[in-house]
Amino acid sequence: MKKSYRVKKEKEFQDVFLKKQSCANRRFVVYVLKKDQKHFRVGISVGKKIGNAVTRNAVKRKIRASVYTLKDNIEPSYDFIIIARQGVEELTSEEIMTNLEHVLKLAKILK
Repeated sequence: MKKSYRVKKEKEFQDVFLKKQSCANRRFVVYVLKKDQKHFRVGISVGKKIGNAVTRNAVKRKIRASVYTLKDNIEPSYDFIIIARQGVEELTSEEIMTNLEHVLKLAKILK
């Protein structure tokens, strides 16, 4: 996924968090901020409770791959942050995809 599709800076993360619009399921929490822009941007957060750096980076790669697969169905005018909860490191890529799709539908980001 291109860097223009990512929320990277701490201020951008805080802007999304301060809006306080969130949805969650057992594996993910998604914070959403509606903006006027050409395409969506996503930030991914995987905390230290998930595991060591290798495990956390593997989880981030799986989440990024799932978002990339869903990118044509995601509304373009959103910034959103995906936070992984404990237990996500044990899921396969397909299970991450279904859980992520579910939480994005709850957040009304998917078309």
